[in-house]
Amino acid sequence: MEIYYAVLFFLLGISMGSFYHVVGTRLSKGESILTPKRSYCDHCGKTLKWYELIPLVSYLVQRGKCTSCHKKIPFLMFFVELASGVLYVISYYSFGFSLDLVVALLLVSLFIIVVVSDLTYLIIPDQVTYSIALAIIIVNFFRLGFMGCLKSILSGVLLFFFMYFLMRLGNFLFKRESLGGGDIKLMFVVGLVLSPFLGLCVVFLSSFIALPVSLILYLYNQEKVIPFGPFILVALLFMFFLKVDVKGVLDFIRML
Repeated sequence: MEIYYAVLFFLLGISMGSFYHVVGTRLSKGESILTPKRSYCDHCGKTLKWYELIPLVSYLVQRGKCTSCHKKIPFLMFFVELASGVLYVISYYSFGFSLDLVVALLLVSLFIIVVVSDLTYLIIPDQVTYSIALAIIIVNFFRLGFMGCLKSILSGVLLFFFMYFLMRLGNFLFKRESLGGGDIKLMFVVGLVLSPFLGLCVVFLSSFIALPVSLILYLYNQEKVIPFGPFILVALLFMFFLKVDVKGVLDFIRML
């Protein structure tokens, strides 16, 4: 039965991953996710047939190319479909059928969309952040109760202003934009699922993960702007899935 549910969640995940790619791409370009037409090739504009939209399979069968213009389809599409499927399965195995699972799937959804939008366009659509935040607040009301939900909102507000302070400090020290507004808003979502202390750990962990990646991008591509949103969410998912608590962090620090 466990394998049966794992397969179902994987299939659901890759299907949603395909949709998330559309959301991240279109919202970043100011387009509707429903109109003017269904999924299309970014190069020739051809509306894709149903058999060209099968998650993972279509990319492999078409060898990563459009059947009409034969231009390469970004590998990111295949990656987000696969990553979404894997993360859906991990979510199920981590939390089972519970309200925590709903939160986990919402965070995975946010992560996949942000990966697409921030890596490609250096944009984190506000519509996505606000929608996921609202959904988590509603789930938290049933998961944590009224007071617990209120505390989670307060935690989000505190982390939002902490990240805003870091942005202003970074702008002053480096004389240029150090963080994007989307990154600051993501910290509100972090606070909705983690305490302020653990939220600060997310900031530290995401910076630690981003540093080597940023150096590689800078050395090979001379990139001046590094998307930070995906790193924040990687750190958040890591801590949420592993169910890290304050005691665990303090014990780890004592061991160092």
